[in-house]
Amino acid sequence: MKKPYSIRIFLPDGDPEGLRTIEKSNWSGVGIVMPRALLADCKSRKELSRTGVYVLVGPAEDGGLPRVYVGEGDPIRPRLEQHAIKKDFWMSCIAFSSKDENLNKAHVQYIEAKLVELASAAKRCVLENGNEPALPSLSQADAADAEGFIDEMLLCFPILGLSVFSKPSGTAKEVNILYASAKGVEASGAETAEGFIIYAGSGACGIEVDSCPNYIRQLRAQLIANKVLEPRGKDYVFTQDYVFSSPSLASGIVKARSSNGRHAWTTAEGRPLKLLQEAGE
Repeated sequence: MKKPYSIRIFLPDGDPEGLRTIEKSNWSGVGIVMPRALLADCKSRKELSRTGVYVLVGPAEDGGLPRVYVGEGDPIRPRLEQHAIKKDFWMSCIAFSSKDENLNKAHVQYIEAKLVELASAAKRCVLENGNEPALPSLSQADAADAEGFIDEMLLCFPILGLSVFSKPSGTAKEVNILYASAKGVEASGAETAEGFIIYAGSGACGIEVDSCPNYIRQLRAQLIANKVLEPRGKDYVFTQDYVFSSPSLASGIVKARSSNGRHAWTTAEGRPLKLLQEAGE
């Protein structure tokens, strides 16, 4: 069972699009969310003068997946200054360090490697890291400390609009299971608070119609590249549960064309998602 927790988001400049600091109840970690355009103004921030971990985030191209780079710094600031010169894709940065400064270089190398591993497994972004960093050798106690820090970060990321490190939760299987079909393929999924989840083993059409929107083409190509969709005959199959931002995007991926997901997804009895939503089911 999930436990309730609180997160404090503070806007030092009073601008919701500007700098934000993040603190979570009963945790020594502290986060900072910063647009790239404000890097010069934020260089003096103490959060960036500590040893920590950061995530660079770039927008999705043509409706595809967001671009992400995970890094570590001892301290963080010089690494961000290098990335401002050498990496063009990112538009914002989320960085975490410890208020009591108990993170060392080995800790953050461990956290970086684990986050890259999680992002690679979730396949919800284009990962800009060239390769997966190796885990440093840590004592059992230090590894436990690093794992605890990761757990707290993972609770913060979705609040900040970044959900690339986690796969869909299993709670979707407890609600209405819905089905969509097209040209001989069948898919199953469910609407949840995370988005619309398509279950592993579902099919997706192999041939995109001429009128298929570019954002669906782009996302399908990235899902194929990430091996979320793998060929099966002339069509594709989902290799893992995967969450989409809307039922229509989910059904569009399955059907390889524009699709109204509120009509395309139905129960086994044929009731469309639209009626379930209107009935509050």
